[in-house]
Amino acid sequence: MRIISKTSKRWHENTIDTLGTLYEYSTTKFSDNKQSQVIDGELFYTYGSLKEKCESISNKLSKYGIGAGDKVAILSHNTPNWTVAFFACVAFNRIVVPILTDSSENEVTNMLHHSESSTIFISRKLLYKLSQESLTRMQLIVDIDTFEIIKADDEASRGDGSTVMPMPDDIAVVIYTSGTTGSAKGIVLSHRNLTFNLKSYYKTYKCTKKDKWLSILPMAHSYELTLGVLYPFYCGATVYYMSKPPVPTLLLDAMKKIRPTVLLTVPLVIEKIYRNSVLPAIRKSKILSWMNKNQHKLMCLIFGMKLRKTFGRRFGIGIGGARLDPTVEEFFYKARFNYGVGYGLSETSSLICYALGKNRYPGSIGVPLHGVEMRLDNINPKTGEGEILVRGDNVMPGYYKDPERTKEVFTEDGWFKTNDIAYIDKKGRYYLRGRLNNMIVCPSGENIYPEEIESVINDIEGVNESIVLQRKGKLVALIQLNDNIIDWECESKAVFYEKLEAIKAMVMNFVNEKVNKSSQINDVEVMKEPFERTATRKIRRFKYEENFEDI
Repeated sequence: MRIISKTSKRWHENTIDTLGTLYEYSTTKFSDNKQSQVIDGELFYTYGSLKEKCESISNKLSKYGIGAGDKVAILSHNTPNWTVAFFACVAFNRIVVPILTDSSENEVTNMLHHSESSTIFISRKLLYKLSQESLTRMQLIVDIDTFEIIKADDEASRGDGSTVMPMPDDIAVVIYTSGTTGSAKGIVLSHRNLTFNLKSYYKTYKCTKKDKWLSILPMAHSYELTLGVLYPFYCGATVYYMSKPPVPTLLLDAMKKIRPTVLLTVPLVIEKIYRNSVLPAIRKSKILSWMNKNQHKLMCLIFGMKLRKTFGRRFGIGIGGARLDPTVEEFFYKARFNYGVGYGLSETSSLICYALGKNRYPGSIGVPLHGVEMRLDNINPKTGEGEILVRGDNVMPGYYKDPERTKEVFTEDGWFKTNDIAYIDKKGRYYLRGRLNNMIVCPSGENIYPEEIESVINDIEGVNESIVLQRKGKLVALIQLNDNIIDWECESKAVFYEKLEAIKAMVMNFVNEKVNKSSQINDVEVMKEPFERTATRKIRRFKYEENFEDI
């Protein structure tokens, strides 16, 4: 690997075009800066020590015949060693296949087989997810916590293990996603895709080596990978990891201890804070309840002052991965809380659109990222709504070994079809209406967006979350209640069903008074178990499209 000499101020903006050059730049320029650390743990790296570890691991991979172009999977919870394994591969032109830890054994098997992965870095706690087929096929299995070899093939079957500097259009990662509506796809992202996104985001929200990230989202997801792993690496910042799941109490303790300046999260977390902490506090206080009705903006500002006192004035939250409830966002907007909204897909190296500063407004996903082209297609002349199309160096070259699917998502002139419906206001800000394949067309021809009805349902006290589907031509709301609302083990069936029916009637009446006639729901089903979710906590809608048995 070549060594980066002392460079001009804008060197990284003009020259970093692969994760190899990013690796050399950051580990040289920020060598003494702390790169990552486990909170309440001993594991940490400086950028310099991370480089030494990466090159040691790369040499070990080469020794076992794993070289440039070989696919290497990573299956592990968040840890500084995840970043080590990642750069030990991509900086030397190996291809990384990140796998989410909540993937089933069958999904892991399919991903490893389809991607043709020959090696895997894995936590021993997750070894049970490797089927016998996968164990047999893997040439090399490495314990990511210690980097000890768990299994290696005989020398006779090994490749030469040689490495080269990656080129911009070489594949960097293959990210598998099932999304919310179908089977898994292998999304190919090149070095150009990822570095373009980093440089574009830097022009939008500049961070420095003094910034501190607290990582709580899965590193295997493109959102966290791009903005929670690669972007702080690009800036020379420090990323902190929790050794235990980020439940609210532990998360608050971690934030008090390290005082992070950046936290990436998904709408579900923010919405739960609002509905489980903010709203109950308002309802319990006569003064706050009065202010909520008569001095709403002032009440929001008071809450905002408390939030800044708790988390620090430099603290900011990045929200992405799904649509944020406009009602919840309006509260944080009026509270003048430091947050930003990002919109994008794995196919676009994560970020397409951002809402920060003057471009931020409740309900809006903002404006296109620097260098990204966006437009609406098939615009409805009555509503101004159309499908978002994207073009730019952040857009994937295609799906891995899937030319048919690739062709389906691109127009003939090279625009990527997002499957998201939006409109644009007079200031050029985009507003999402919903997913094209979730949209329901009512008998009168009017388009219904389930996400908007769900926002109304989720504002009902006692409702945790919901989805709205069409069944046999009628709109049905599936809701999950908060834990203390209904006793599923109630001994009296009569009392249980009476309360259940009362809740369903209340939800239906509340919603149908708030929405237009075509969006009114015809039935409500109460779910006992939590909804199945993707990595960014979106509900897997396709799992619920078939009728459930009556409760």
